[in-house]
Amino acid sequence: MHIGLIGGIGPAATDFYHRGLIERHRAADIPLDLTIAYADVREMSRNMINKDPVRQAETFARLIGRLKAAGAEAAAVTSMGGHFCVRELEAISPLPIVNAIPEVRAALVRRKHKRLGIIGTRTVMESKLYGGVPAIEIVAPEGEALEEVHSAYVEMANAGRVTDRHRQIFFRAGRALCRERGAEAVLLGGTDLFLAFVAETPGFAVIDCADLHLDAIFAKSSAA
Repeated sequence: MHIGLIGGIGPAATDFYHRGLIERHRAADIPLDLTIAYADVREMSRNMINKDPVRQAETFARLIGRLKAAGAEAAAVTSMGGHFCVRELEAISPLPIVNAIPEVRAALVRRKHKRLGIIGTRTVMESKLYGGVPAIEIVAPEGEALEEVHSAYVEMANAGRVTDRHRQIFFRAGRALCRERGAEAVLLGGTDLFLAFVAETPGFAVIDCADLHLDAIFAKSSAA
């Protein structure tokens, strides 16, 4: 199946999804049929700050129209943060959406977790991944720690690269969620977080939401 991706939010996240699909298709010996349309991460950030999911959904829907014209049969947003408008987008999208939220929920339920931490953007943390995992208790950083994680994440995503300071902020927050709040593992609720965690040993277990989303996109794209 020809898959369309909305990329650009941010550059590292786009690369993560692109490489992930290439690797999965290559391992399965299945050709990858893919088109990517680029969104503006700055526009999305403004709409998130203004709590305007409708406007962002309209922007995404226009891009999905381009993907459909290019032959795509389903679409996905390559950003956990970008899912803040996914309900509004599903209502107006020209193509079916591979929505990360139910895919993450189903994967976590299968793993039988009871209490998980989460880090990502402010919206992701405050909404506990948009309220999409009610069967599991999700705890997020609070107060200054939440703001610190959000700011570090936005800086990293916009730049497309991680610094030692960013990494230490995320690791400190994750350790606190596990040691002080009883989390069994920490959800990486932002696609760009792989930059900070790849090949690292943070001292706690992590579950990458974007990787679970990629599994679902691959399942869709590899279907006959």
